Amino acid sequence: MSCLQVRDLSVGYKRHTVLHGITLPDLEPGELVALVGPNGAGKSTLLRSLAGLLPGAQGGVRFATLDLLRCSRRERAQVLGFMPQTLPEGIALSVLETLLGALRGGDPQAALGNAHQQQESAYAVLEQLGILHLALRPLDGLSGGQRQMVSLAQAVIRQPRLLLLDEPTSALDLRYQNDVMATARKLADEGRLVIVVLHDLGLAARWADRLVVLEAGNLHAVGTPQHTLTPGMLAKVYRVKARVEACSHGRVQVHVDGSLP
Repeated sequence: MSCLQVRDLSVGYKRHTVLHGITLPDLEPGELVALVGPNGAGKSTLLRSLAGLLPGAQGGVRFATLDLLRCSRRERAQVLGFMPQTLPEGIALSVLETLLGALRGGDPQAALGNAHQQQESAYAVLEQLGILHLALRPLDGLSGGQRQMVSLAQAVIRQPRLLLLDEPTSALDLRYQNDVMATARKLADEGRLVIVVLHDLGLAARWADRLVVLEAGNLHAVGTPQHTLTPGMLAKVYRVKARVEACSHGRVQVHVDGSLP
C-alpha cells in the first residue's frame, strides 16, 4: 500500500525552528487531507517538506518505499506532483507549452519521447480539468482562477500518486473555489493521496476526509472534520469564540461570534 508516513519531521530556517517533530498517522491513497491552522502555523512549510523542497528538513517522510527527503528529483517526480501558491509572472508561453514543459521537467528522458504522445497527454489533462479551451491561450492572459486550474494541470500531468496543493483556492471567487476543490476531490477518489493547504475551514469541512491542525509549528490534532472542528480547538488555535453546527445536508459549518484576547 502506497501510504505516506511522516515521522518526527522538523524544519528550521537559520536558527528559527518552524516545525517541531511532526508525526502523523499514515495517510492513505484515496484520501483528501487538508492542512489547516492560522497564519504562521507551518502549513506551507509542512507541505513543501513533504515535496522534498526544503533541504534542511529532518526526520522521516516516506511514500511507499521512497524516502522523499533523500531521493533524487527524478525519483520524486515519478510519484509526486506539487502545485505552488502562485505561478510565476511574465511567462509568454501558451498553456499547452507550459504543460509540455511540466511533463518533461521531471524526467530528462521524457524530452526524447514521442512529441505527439506528449501533446495528447497534455490535451487529455486539460479536458479532464475542463479547461481544454485554454490550451492555446498565453498564460499571462488568463484570469486568476484560470491560472490556478492550469497550475493544477501542471501538477497532475505526470499522473502522480501523491498530489500536494499549496493554497489552491487563495484569492479565487466562489465558482473557482468549488471547481478546484471538486477537482481535488475527484483526483483523490480516483486513488491518489491529495494533501491541500487551506485557510477556509468551510472548504476543508466540506471536501476533506481528514484535517491536520497545526499550531505554531506543532501538531494540534488530526481527525475527521466532525471530530476536529470543535469550539475548543477554534478557541485555542484560532483565538476565536465560535459555534460548530451541522447544515441541512449534514456538513460541518463554523460560525465565528468574536475574537478572544
